[in-house]
Parts: sequence; structure tokens; C-alpha cells
Amino acid sequence: MKCINGGPKTAKTKFLFATDIHGAEQVWRKFLNSAKYFNLNALVLSGDMTGKMIIPLIKRPDGKYDATLLRTEYVLTEEDIPAFEKKVRAAAYIPYQTTPEEAAELRADSEKVEKLFEKLQVEIVKIWLDLVPEKVPEKCKVIISPGNDDKLAIDDVIKSHPRIIYGESNVVSLDEEHEVACCGWSNPTPWNSPRECSEEELLERLERTVSNVKNMRVAVFCFHVPPYNSEIDRAPKLDKDFRPVYEGGRPVFIPVGSKAVRRVIEKYQPLLGLHGHIHESPGFVKIGRTQCLNPGSEYSEGILKAFLVEIDGGKITRLQRVEA
Repeated sequence: MKCINGGPKTAKTKFLFATDIHGAEQVWRKFLNSAKYFNLNALVLSGDMTGKMIIPLIKRPDGKYDATLLRTEYVLTEEDIPAFEKKVRAAAYIPYQTTPEEAAELRADSEKVEKLFEKLQVEIVKIWLDLVPEKVPEKCKVIISPGNDDKLAIDDVIKSHPRIIYGESNVVSLDEEHEVACCGWSNPTPWNSPRECSEEELLERLERTVSNVKNMRVAVFCFHVPPYNSEIDRAPKLDKDFRPVYEGGRPVFIPVGSKAVRRVIEKYQPLLGLHGHIHESPGFVKIGRTQCLNPGSEYSEGILKAFLVEIDGGKITRLQRVEA
């Protein structure tokens, strides 16, 4: 693991914060392995756990399979399938073996595709969470809040796992002093994701959640979407066809974070704001006294991007970017 921007080496509570894994199993495993590597008190994940697309492996009459991954067509034997499925998962997609008949049905019925996608996401989250007891020491808490791209069906899986602390819309304990207020919902996006809403509704959700915080001075806000116009919320501007807009040969970047999130941070001034959502804008910025972080994401390259944080009372005693 590689760390950038080091700090003091001792603190009361040490945790790793990451987000936007999007089904990349290699990144998830690195995230879990960091618990032992850094001797952590907690792992905190702010959503978008699940993959973005199903990659069908369609069985042919001759027993081979047809598949397309990243615009490349493959003809696979049974022996090829394990390596190919690993490649699919590394690209943050979900492999699915099927027949020509079922593939035709799915192409003709978007509702069936969504139901299958949800079923596969739930199965994968179960498998991922069952790695936690094997890889994460008992003393290390694992706090997970789903993100805007995660289907609602995964929540029950997270809630029911004995080693996971479910964060969404809750205030959970990081340690005896510090609380984490979690919200994975976002303001509207071009993609009509499962957990997005108007700024007005998001503000109501955030206010409802943070009303349960006991001590704002040492609180942590784990809100998936970053605050608006904060430099950690800049994404490519898109045209009506969802293509990046260019000026002078360069993509135009604009702030796309949430005004509701910014308003709540400015109002309550917690110790920390943990954010993600915008993969292209890693960094950290102060809003008043609140240190806001976005580790960014390079899940498609198999890279874990995270922040290693140590806090002692009302002080941040260590803040490191981590890449692995």
C-alpha cells in the first residue's frame, strides 16, 4: 500500500474510509485487508458497492459460450469460464451464464433485466460480506452505508450480517466518543439511480438523520454525495446525449455536488465530512471547521483509493491518502 501526505502516528481512533467500489471484487478485498495492515479500529464504506452491468455468457449448441466484454467478443470453452468471469468482476461487471432463449427474453423485457440484476447484486453482497470474518479482526468495526447506485434490496443483507454496522439514515458509534451520521442518497443525477431525490427531500433526510447526533463538535458526517461547489464535487459537463462537453480540446468540469449537503455541513460544522460519488474529484477541503474528504475512485483499474484517518477528541491527528 502507498500513502501520500503523512501525519502523526498516534491517535485515539484510526479508520480507513473508501467509497465507490462498484462491484470490483479486487478493490473490496484490498479494503478488507487494510484492517490488519493498518491495525484499524474501523473500516467505513460510503456506498456504491455493487456492479453496474450484467455480462451474459450465452451457451451455444456446441457447448461453447458467446460473450462481449468492453466491446471485445469472446468465444469461451467451459475451461475458459473461470478466468473470464474473474476478468468480468475485475471490470466491475457481473457475469451471468444463460441460454439463447433467456437472453432473448431479457433483451425484450427491461423489467426482467432489473429483477435479475437485483438478484445478482444481492447474491454478490452476501458473498462479499461473508469475507469480513475471515479478513477483518474482531476489534475492527465495519460500517457500511449504501450509495445512490445501490439497489434498496441489498439493505436487508447488510443489516442482517452479524459483523456489519448498517449506517444508512442512522447515527452509529465509531467509538465511545465519535458518532457517524450516514446518508447514501444523492441529489438528481443524469442516470436516474435508485437512491436519488430532489435537494429539498435530501435536506429533509439529512436533517432527520443528524438530529440524532449527540455532540456535533466530534461528529462525522458520512454523506455519499459531496457538498456543492467544494472542489471535491467536480465532474465532466454532459450534453443532452450524456456525452462530455469539450472547450478548447479539453473536457469542461462543473460542480455537481449537493447544495443540501453543503447547507447541513455549514449549519452544524461536524469534525469530518466523508464523501464520494464523484470519482474524478479526489481531495480534501475545509468548509468552516469541517474537514471534507473525497478519496475518488479508480475501481475499474482495480485500485483502492481511500483515506486513512486518525482522530483524537475534536482533533484530526492523521490524514493520509492511500492507494493500493
